[in-house]
Amino acid sequence: MTKQKKNSFFDIKASVDGKSADVFIYGEITQWAWEEFGEMSSIIFKEKLDEAGDVSTIKLYVNSPGGSVFEGLAIANMLKRHKAYVIAHVEALAASIAGVLIMAADEIRMPSNAMLMVHNAWTWASGNAEELRKAADDLERINQSTMQMYLDKAGDKLNESKLKELLDGETWLSADEALSYGLCDVVEVANKMVASIDEKYKQQYTNLPKQLKELAPHIISAEEKALRESILADSKANLTYLNTIL
Repeated sequence: MTKQKKNSFFDIKASVDGKSADVFIYGEITQWAWEEFGEMSSIIFKEKLDEAGDVSTIKLYVNSPGGSVFEGLAIANMLKRHKAYVIAHVEALAASIAGVLIMAADEIRMPSNAMLMVHNAWTWASGNAEELRKAADDLERINQSTMQMYLDKAGDKLNESKLKELLDGETWLSADEALSYGLCDVVEVANKMVASIDEKYKQQYTNLPKQLKELAPHIISAEEKALRESILADSKANLTYLNTIL
């Protein structure tokens, strides 16, 4: 029996006319696109982004609790370098590295009931004193890199001192709060999609909002699964069509 790949946390759907692309990042940002095959997410993401063609607009849809810092940064930098105008839509939650990732967009839109969470980078470490000191130094460098992305987006609405305070406090920002700090450009009407988070992140995050603590772990409904499968099928069909006319 052929082993099936698990669904990746991302998908990219090109429009039929080749002028725009939709990028979906739903769930935990993982190092591997498909664990069974050991393919790095950022490599597969770049391949799929290249396949979308010479688009002028990218709509980035995000609902994620965070995950791998380096994969998230790699994807963010790809989007930042892309010549297309990138519009990020926070569907419900952009936490941790997912919140950093959307800072690569030219425009960030959040429904009034969506959330953005910012915190300092952290990791697990083991080894001798020198190895642990190196791990701490590495985290400081990662923090500086992610802080700069927030500051570049915020402009004069957020200074480094206030940002450090937000990061140190693992701060969960409403859409209006994100807007006030320059980390969001447009607050839209409330979205029917509800922010949720699985048990893994409930245990890891310190200041998890009460409404997220009380929610049951997110389970993909049959309707959502069918929608994702439809998106993937449409994407393949669009790319096949584009290949016939290029």
